[in-house]
Amino acid sequence: MDGYIGIGVFFVITLIFPFLALIPARLLQPRQPTPEKLIPYECGVDTIGKNNVQFHIGYFMYALVFLLFDIETVFLYPWAVKYGELGLFALVEMFVFVGILAVGLWYAWKKGALTWK
Repeated sequence: MDGYIGIGVFFVITLIFPFLALIPARLLQPRQPTPEKLIPYECGVDTIGKNNVQFHIGYFMYALVFLLFDIETVFLYPWAVKYGELGLFALVEMFVFVGILAVGLWYAWKKGALTWK
């Protein structure tokens, strides 16, 4: 039970820290921004032309697929390290996990999310 006290304290700190960081930001924020502060600003140069640039949806689809397989790697690595101790059940579970990811990849491919237009 002593090992869980440290985890509990860490959990409480992770819940409280964002609020403690937001309190000074709320107190120190500018109350009445001037028109100069409200203009768009980028790299020290005033913007010319349109400020709202829309990106192609393909960028976001590639990013989502990358995250999908990045997370897969995060889950597969510890499993591969402890494979000898886990047994047949873990092997079956990992095939189910990789199968679900393969179905997701197939679905994205079928919908054309991976084709560049």
